[in-house]
Amino acid sequence: MEETSRAGTLQRCDNPRLLARCSPLLMGSVAGLIFTAPLDAQTSSWTHAISEARSLSPVSSVLVSQGGDILVEEYFRGMTADRRINVKSISKSLLSPLVGIAIRDGLLEGYRQPLAELLPEYLNSTEYGHWDGVTLHHLLSMTTGIRGTSFSRYGVWVSSPDWVAGALEQPTRCEPGSCWEYSTGNSHLVGVILARASGTDLRQYASTALFDRLDISLRAWDRDPQGNFLGGNNMALKPRDLLTFGELYVNEGRHHGEQLVPSVWIRRSWQEYAVSPWNGHSHGYFWWSREIDNTRVHFAWGYGGQYVLVVPEKNAVVVITSSLTQSTPRGHNRRVLEYFQSSILPLL
Repeated sequence: MEETSRAGTLQRCDNPRLLARCSPLLMGSVAGLIFTAPLDAQTSSWTHAISEARSLSPVSSVLVSQGGDILVEEYFRGMTADRRINVKSISKSLLSPLVGIAIRDGLLEGYRQPLAELLPEYLNSTEYGHWDGVTLHHLLSMTTGIRGTSFSRYGVWVSSPDWVAGALEQPTRCEPGSCWEYSTGNSHLVGVILARASGTDLRQYASTALFDRLDISLRAWDRDPQGNFLGGNNMALKPRDLLTFGELYVNEGRHHGEQLVPSVWIRRSWQEYAVSPWNGHSHGYFWWSREIDNTRVHFAWGYGGQYVLVVPEKNAVVVITSSLTQSTPRGHNRRVLEYFQSSILPLL
């Protein structure tokens, strides 16, 4: 199987923290650059971590940055640096900062704004009266109290003639804020709200408000029957794009010295508003969090083993992607997090 690495890029190899990126073939004298640093224990550990990732099928890339330095950038199973991957529900986390930006810019009033004010053409109808009291906060935190559209109900929902109505038609489970249920219907509503508030489509708003400034190009992805881009699923990015996005968060919304996302929004996105009953992860505003070996880790997570793990305490970001064209063994997500815990986190 094809394997590629960015580790062979010509650079000085006398910084022990960057040794994992220096090819053994470059140890010596090349074009006047002298590489004399010995392979120390940490370098050996990174080499072992890369080897483990290579054997962890269907993992297709591992990237690690710390303090702005890329320590590891490795690709496996046909993945390359220039190839995009469907990041699945990482798309929800990509949506989250856009809400903070829209609030900062006055396009939205705030996270407590009632949904009825944001989608009046739907919610003025008595048919959807069970959404009374639901706010933008409830959508972002997955605590609407309304049954979700994900998992066994996803196929029926995306086959419906109106995905907004399909999400709103779901029955009540509890009072808003008193229970948690994961739902791509929620994130799609947020995407539609952002498009309405900005007066353009979601892709254009996302590009103009944030991703163009990160030098991340957004290609078109799925749309609903009304032409709205799907909020929270099936966006395609390169692993390096995901690393850049994670670094935006570890730097509290700053990129190249410019505050692109309000720092208060980053912190609010990582607060715990609920705990998933099926994995024990805390859920914020389209972000997950948990304690791993006494270290708080926040992460964006997509189907099939797609992760952006942000470790503020270590000033580090880890990206792990997995092939969606190869079979995914049962328990793969658990094994990816165990790999992060045992092989990467101790080296940061």
